Amino acid sequence: MAQNRCIPIAMNALSWIDGSVMGGGGNGRRVPGSRRYRLAQRRKAIGLSQERLAEVLGVDRSTVVRWERAETDPQPWHRPHLATALNVSVEELSDLLADTCPPSVTLDGRLDYALRQPGRVDLVAVAHLRERVRHLDERYDQTPSTLLLAEAAQLHGQAVFLRQYAGAGSVQRELASAIAEAATLMGQLVWDATQRHDHAASAAYFDQAIKAAREARDTAAEANAILRKSYLALYGTRQPTAAVALTTQAAAVSRRDSRVLAGLAQLHRAEAHAMLGQVRECAEALGAAENHFTAVSPQDPASALYCPSHHARLAGSCWLSLNKPTEAIKALEEAHQLVAARRKSTAVILGNLALANIRHGDLDTAVSHLHLSIDVIERTRAGGGLTLAFAAARQLRPWSDQPSVQDVNDRLLTLMTP
Repeated sequence: MAQNRCIPIAMNALSWIDGSVMGGGGNGRRVPGSRRYRLAQRRKAIGLSQERLAEVLGVDRSTVVRWERAETDPQPWHRPHLATALNVSVEELSDLLADTCPPSVTLDGRLDYALRQPGRVDLVAVAHLRERVRHLDERYDQTPSTLLLAEAAQLHGQAVFLRQYAGAGSVQRELASAIAEAATLMGQLVWDATQRHDHAASAAYFDQAIKAAREARDTAAEANAILRKSYLALYGTRQPTAAVALTTQAAAVSRRDSRVLAGLAQLHRAEAHAMLGQVRECAEALGAAENHFTAVSPQDPASALYCPSHHARLAGSCWLSLNKPTEAIKALEEAHQLVAARRKSTAVILGNLALANIRHGDLDTAVSHLHLSIDVIERTRAGGGLTLAFAAARQLRPWSDQPSVQDVNDRLLTLMTP
């Protein structure tokens, strides 16, 4: 945690906690160089750029810039439209506009002060804590989970600690959302770091996230935590019936507020039905997912979770479970073209491609995909990719005397060497 180097005296810290240097709704004295950090963070949280927000409101980008720099205030006729675009009430927008931070105050310093004086935790400190959790989450798909775990645990602990002291109201609610987001990330990281063996610890984090999200009335966070918990049933304990129940619940919770999460829930419901050999139900869920994804808007609270490769990747996994390798190869090759290289999800696609080509009888292509998957795993330590790589290696045992297969086995053994 960065030390508070830019607050020369304690009174300066108190001044931005009690609002004496902030204007109420933009009408009070404003410190030159102040910023409306929470306003900007809210815009980013729903996936809007300054240009896109300006386009939605019919103003110049420079106008949005001046609002976020606290140089000007939105005109009264802009405020209802701005509140709608940011998915907040007019009253909450007034709070965002009133909350400016002087340039001498760093956001790390504000959070640090709140941790030392938890009874004075405010919305800006909580917003910064949530932003740090989201930055870690953004790194998840390309960074070994073990490298993220310590910082994620620290942020999770800070959110839990601060909520014990926060008063009722918006700060308490925002901290509940922070706990939901941090606990969901912790569940993912712990499961990955234990090579997908510690299901109980991950489930406990997901349950904590679900409870906190419900207390915050944050349906997107609740649906995301339920969806992540379904992964334990799908890929960990291998209980597809339980996964159907969890993914159906996640889809129902998110249906009104997030097409992205509803679509992802339907995709994983399809995979659970495929594991059960239920072709009709699998196809129905894949179609429902596609319908949700075609209706995704920039304002979706889970827009950052969406990737164009999702549908093809999960469809390929479904066809593989249903023992239809030709259809699986077609879908997975499409997904491989859409996903960025060196992501954990890339290793999953390549691992499934290796399995599909083994079943299709194309040994050389299978080995090639398996080598590419191991390339990604070496950089990201992808838990799901590693599981699939070993599954493919087991299916290559009849050809274990071939040099190309021996090379794959040697690389996998190296991965397991401490």
